[in-house]
Amino acid sequence: MAEETISHEGVITKISDTDLEIKIIAQSACAACHAKSACGMGEQAEKILTVPRPKGQEYHLLQKVNVIMAINQGNKAAVLAYLIPIVLLLAVLFVCLGLGLGEGWSALISIVALVPYYTILYFQRDKLKRRFEYRIE
Repeated sequence: MAEETISHEGVITKISDTDLEIKIIAQSACAACHAKSACGMGEQAEKILTVPRPKGQEYHLLQKVNVIMAINQGNKAAVLAYLIPIVLLLAVLFVCLGLGLGEGWSALISIVALVPYYTILYFQRDKLKRRFEYRIE
């Protein structure tokens, strides 16, 4: 069974011996809607990705390329970025409330409890970069 992928068109902005820097336009779900100009909710953001340079292929600046990533890698990223932090936040909140702390203190402690989680992610960023790898199609 073929691996399902997420694909974005991008433009090469920087070339090194080992990597390519590619600018993509990340679009929100409503960006493709025909009525986006009327409601003003359409959102686009430029993102810069660093992609390992494939061997034996020539690339030049401003060349258009397709950047792909496996869908399961995107799901893992969503779990790390959204699911684990919200579960941690709610768990700490309910534990604090169960211990009889006030709502304000419980909320503050819950938010502060995310600092170690994001600190660990920050220090593991090189390891995570190897797990979440983009390719050029």
